[in-house]
Amino acid sequence: MTAASLGCRFATSFRALVAQGRVAAGEWVAVHGCGGVGLSAVMIAAARGARVIAIDIDDDALDLAVAAGAAATVNPAEGEDVVDRIRRLSGGGAHLSVDALGSGVTAVNSISCLRKRGRHVQIGLLAGDQRRPRLPMELVIANELEILGSHGMQAHCYPEMLALVADGRLRPDRLIGKTLSLDDAPTELAAMDDFGCTGIAPGTQEVPIGRM
Repeated sequence: MTAASLGCRFATSFRALVAQGRVAAGEWVAVHGCGGVGLSAVMIAAARGARVIAIDIDDDALDLAVAAGAAATVNPAEGEDVVDRIRRLSGGGAHLSVDALGSGVTAVNSISCLRKRGRHVQIGLLAGDQRRPRLPMELVIANELEILGSHGMQAHCYPEMLALVADGRLRPDRLIGKTLSLDDAPTELAAMDDFGCTGIAPGTQEVPIGRM
């Protein structure tokens, strides 16, 4: 069951944080969106010694982020300015920020919350009317920020991630909310647009289904 959770979400986040984002111990990392990808990113960044700020509008997702290693949380639904809150928590802005959801709002917030020479990694797909967001390029230029994209992970990179799972530094099993059978798959797939699942819900026959 744990292996089934590694496929899309966990491996995608691992490459985004480690290979693309170059996460380092002691850095502040902001994770925008705490679905399967975001929670995986929280756990991976924390395991690498980073201090993680998790951002989501769902308190249950934020509770799970804390259990996965987040040092602080921000809920935009409470009315507080997300960027300002991250800057205050991190003492000047995140070193690395990832948009694990994929929306114009989260992409802009992710870039805007960075300190000078920070790195933004776009994991969440920007589709439909979100595909060309208005990004704060004045901040990118003035603060010499990096904007990086990331999707999936090559097979030859899996050993590093699997070694961390094997020695217990990464515990993807803690992100599993429920287990699904293949018979459950059609109903769960149809319901994914409702974002009703917290964490990762892998299938008993390696069908990963859950909230992005």
